Amino acid sequence: MDLKEKLLSSYLVFEDHVDIDTYVHNLRNDAIKIFEDKGFPTKKEEAWKYTSLNKILKEDYSVFPKQENAIEYNDVKKYFIHDIDSYKIVFIDGKYSSHLSQTTHDGMDICLMSAALTKPKYRLIIENYFNKAATKDSLPSLNTAFSSEGAYIHIPKNKMVEKPIQIIHFSTGNESALMLQPRNLIVVDENSHVQIIERHQSLTNSPVLTNSVTEIFTNKRAIVDYYKIQNDSLNASLIDNTFIKQKQESVASVHTFAFGGNLVRNNLNFYQHGERIDSTLKGVTIIGDKQHVDHNTLVHHIEPNCESHQDYKGIFGENSTGVFNGKIIVEKEAQKTNAFQANNNILISDKATINTKPQLEIFADDVKCSHGCTIGQLDESALFYMQSRGIPKKEAKALLMYAFSNNVLSSVKIPEMKQRITKIIANKLGVNLGFDL
Repeated sequence: MDLKEKLLSSYLVFEDHVDIDTYVHNLRNDAIKIFEDKGFPTKKEEAWKYTSLNKILKEDYSVFPKQENAIEYNDVKKYFIHDIDSYKIVFIDGKYSSHLSQTTHDGMDICLMSAALTKPKYRLIIENYFNKAATKDSLPSLNTAFSSEGAYIHIPKNKMVEKPIQIIHFSTGNESALMLQPRNLIVVDENSHVQIIERHQSLTNSPVLTNSVTEIFTNKRAIVDYYKIQNDSLNASLIDNTFIKQKQESVASVHTFAFGGNLVRNNLNFYQHGERIDSTLKGVTIIGDKQHVDHNTLVHHIEPNCESHQDYKGIFGENSTGVFNGKIIVEKEAQKTNAFQANNNILISDKATINTKPQLEIFADDVKCSHGCTIGQLDESALFYMQSRGIPKKEAKALLMYAFSNNVLSSVKIPEMKQRITKIIANKLGVNLGFDL
């Protein structure tokens, strides 16, 4: 039985045992039909032209973990941004871990998707927002069909969340191979502000495949800062689907730091519904070995007087492969749009590969739009200059590569997060940079 057949047969068992209302039940049934019809994406599809899932789909994944494998905080402390006070929503093998988490219902809801899907007091939010941003593509639909757990965050009007929220998914190797499908719903009401950090981390050598969906709704004048740390082991693969709907005068930014994992695919989609909206998409990718990271982005400008800024940096070594497929759509009504997109890459190995495809679809005539990509190597003259000043070649290379990615780091708004990413970059480059930011 292949994975698609296993998932379809498992859905029947799952749906019989899960406790949800009719509205969600109907959404699930529609979603599984979409997945049954479309199946897993293949390289025949333009959006997946450079990324094949064939190898990772051959594993015999367990769809429902049999039990939670308890872990202690000290064993996983290093995966948290532990030097800041924060809310925490932690999952172990797909199940909520209460002793590692810190949630709240004090003036806002920072809690669990399972509660939101089953309790009547959340029904209005679920009916107004759940599955309203996610596309009807095969993998988001597969997640919708099986979604039962993840983070549920609702920030009411005029609320500044004083502490960041960390969402962390651990896999422990309880199963020989495990497939996880976390679902996050984040609703930020008018004039509110929240910072969120998300991480998926394998603690095992067993294969793990995560098909994640996050829906984010930023209402009028809301601000959302979202950070993704992807620094997993080589046995773990992640397909991350994030959908953001923005209302007028809202500001949303997503920073994606892709350093680890076997295969990582980031589908990041912004939809601007209102004027004077600001959308920011930034990323740093540093990979080696046979790792594969694919960033697929969309910013859809629907109304006038809005901005979007995309800036992705990639450093690729050994036999790694990078993909950047960025699209900006400017509708006819979206006059006075300012849209910027850049993808810059450095290949530090003759065997590394980058496939980059920036795209603009502009139907308005009064806009400022630019896009571009570069693929190159380190500046030999700058490297020679640094060596002539007594800096060893290895450290000189690391400093140049750090400088290359620094403009992405400069917009990180959590200082402790910035320090952590700096240290991860230094570790990836194999040097001690000798400073923190």
